[in-house]
Amino acid sequence: MTVPLYLATATTADVPRLTRLVNRAYRGDASRQGWTTEAHLLDGQRIDEDGLREMLAVPGAAILMCLGANDELLGSFYAHATGEKVYLGMLAVEPGRQTNGVGKFLIHAAEDYGRQHGCTTSKMTVISVRAELLAYYARQGYRPTGATEPFPTDPRFGVPRQPLTLLVLEKSLVEAQAPPGPMAG
Repeated sequence: MTVPLYLATATTADVPRLTRLVNRAYRGDASRQGWTTEAHLLDGQRIDEDGLREMLAVPGAAILMCLGANDELLGSFYAHATGEKVYLGMLAVEPGRQTNGVGKFLIHAAEDYGRQHGCTTSKMTVISVRAELLAYYARQGYRPTGATEPFPTDPRFGVPRQPLTLLVLEKSLVEAQAPPGPMAG
């Protein structure tokens, strides 16, 4: 059965449910239902409500939400347009809904957000030991730049169980893409 997916832009009223979604997708037992869990790499939460409010307040930034029937929150993705690049981060999909097209829907929507803001390149960072996630983003057209960034040391984003490094990935947004409008997933 296919379910229509809808795009919405988060507001501060969405912060409590976004916090629950992101933490379920990344950490703890619920995250282990999906294939994108970080629970084996980090302890603690992925984000808190204050952190999400800060992200929503950044000029040029938005948290895009994928909604299903009855306004059900299926996933979210952070997009921050600055100059020629849009930074994408914190892709979260409800663990039981992964592999149903929600992630691709949000990636296309975030890339379109960047294009609408004049960006020609999409950038993201991924934990270097996340081979399955790096392969997923490679299938979406993202390539390693050779650059790395240190993993954040703020415990609000989790406490690493081992030393972690972020790989910088980029994708050109110049080629034409279909708009993210409603689609079956």
